[in-house]
Amino acid sequence: MNSFVVLLIILKPITIKRSFNIIPFIQTLRDYSFSSLKGDAIAGITVGVILIPQAVAYAMLMGAPPIYGLYASLVPLMVYAIFGSSKYLSIGPVAITAILLMNGVSELATPFSDLFVTFLIVAGLLVGLFQIFLGILRLGFLVNLISQPVLSGFISAAALIIVFSQLGGLLGIRIPKQDHQFESIIYIFNHLGDFNWITTAITIGSMLLFSLIKLWKKSFPSALLLILVTTLGSYYFDLQAMQVAIIGEVPTGLPFVNIPELSIAQIQQLLPTILSVTFIGYVGSIGVAKALEVKKRDHTVRPNQELFALGLAKVIGSLFLAIPTSGSYSRTAINEESGAKTTVSSLVSAFLVVIALLVLTPLFYYIPSVILSVIIVLSVVKLIDVREAIRLFKIRRSDFLVFLITFIVTFFMGMEKGILAGVILSFIFIIYHSSRPHLAELVNIPSTPYYKNRDRFPEASSTEKLLILRFDDQLYFANASYFKEAMIRFVEQRKTKPEFLILDCTNMHDLDSTGLQVLIDLWRYLHQYQIQFLLSGTIGPVRDFLKRSGFTEMIGVDHFFLTINDAVEFTEHNTIDPTRMEFANQTNTKRSLLD
Repeated sequence: MNSFVVLLIILKPITIKRSFNIIPFIQTLRDYSFSSLKGDAIAGITVGVILIPQAVAYAMLMGAPPIYGLYASLVPLMVYAIFGSSKYLSIGPVAITAILLMNGVSELATPFSDLFVTFLIVAGLLVGLFQIFLGILRLGFLVNLISQPVLSGFISAAALIIVFSQLGGLLGIRIPKQDHQFESIIYIFNHLGDFNWITTAITIGSMLLFSLIKLWKKSFPSALLLILVTTLGSYYFDLQAMQVAIIGEVPTGLPFVNIPELSIAQIQQLLPTILSVTFIGYVGSIGVAKALEVKKRDHTVRPNQELFALGLAKVIGSLFLAIPTSGSYSRTAINEESGAKTTVSSLVSAFLVVIALLVLTPLFYYIPSVILSVIIVLSVVKLIDVREAIRLFKIRRSDFLVFLITFIVTFFMGMEKGILAGVILSFIFIIYHSSRPHLAELVNIPSTPYYKNRDRFPEASSTEKLLILRFDDQLYFANASYFKEAMIRFVEQRKTKPEFLILDCTNMHDLDSTGLQVLIDLWRYLHQYQIQFLLSGTIGPVRDFLKRSGFTEMIGVDHFFLTINDAVEFTEHNTIDPTRMEFANQTNTKRSLLD
């Protein structure tokens, strides 16, 4: 018994610390104050007022009845508030995830049908399980495989797809089911004469009102105002009788526990979409969370904890009829700007959703469908990042090409293919750049101890006796051949062969066996011309590797230097070492026998 008590005393601090790591909300409650409650309440109400209309709109964009958007704004928010490490991240239905799921699931079922909704809920469950798995195994770094140009190109294309998908709703043109986005666009242009003038007038008027409100006050909940105004107009003028589509009846009440079921074959068909949502949803969420971490510097966002929290929110949410959720760029920014202090603000937003589900859903009946299309378009049009494309074109053409290819493939061939194309092209460029790293000839800046790139300092001095080169990458199998050829080219371009070649290894952070063999080959080549090979600035791990391999003994420990200046000073007092020359000849003979 006494041993058990002692064990509890020992484990108690560890258990408490572990609990704080897994459930950050425990620490939040321990440190909570009244001043924090005021900020969280204001922020939570502000975000909730924006979340409710957006959730309804994004549910319909996803192909689900409006009520499922509200379900997704309840339990997932509460779960994330308990397990999330970001104080400000606001989760819920978002446009990019919605269009990803709409495109993927619409190939398997008819949008707005019971089967379609089941597919969405199961997708949320499986995406959540994937994210929990990645978080527990601390594999959050895998999302780094999606570079910023890939993400920007994908989001821009997805946003444009969303805009085009809403054209029918904005004009009041009913579009039959089409196999491809372009077929829908062509149908609209061929049937422009069928537009509903009242629906179109609501679209234009709502967009103008939205723009005026944003000019007056950016933080004003304009989406809610647009819904209130158009719903009142729909009710009093009976817009449904004028062929203006309305949402219709929305169920009242909280979601009940439900375990969705699909066959193994159906789940296999979902996998490409699930993988896309797993990574894209997380990248977007962690991106905005990290941005606010840097801005505020008042908390630490832990990527693997975020994976776990976002995944758990989806898994538990799916058991309460929630469609998939992710972190929202706009709502998170508003949450922080409105004064949120902790994740309690998300609980306040969830409380507003409870009120909406219990009391307000009968009022949703007269909401014109067009206003939801307007809200969607106004929310996503700013995600079409033309400035980023221009910036990438100016600073790095390869990144611009990745952006462009990702955009084109996503828009014309599909979202999963777009992401895959962008990631593959990124890796191709990584391999290409890594196989052709930067190699510079260094020269001494007059009256200074510094050695810089000859191409950038043409006025700097050099001597025929010395050739100083700097290699700016790890030396390994992918670039070893290029390194060897480039080094020999530098030597042979000299009218007079140098007596010493100094290799500055300051930026050579790693070396493999192929790289080692190239160094040996280079040393032998230099000895043919009686050129001494000196290395400066080798970091510890590289030095250790060269010593273990015998290379240090081969060229001589006295040929390694801390700095370029030390190596240059050595050259001023030394000439070719005949002993080393003989050793080189011997090793060449041994190698020829082995070859």
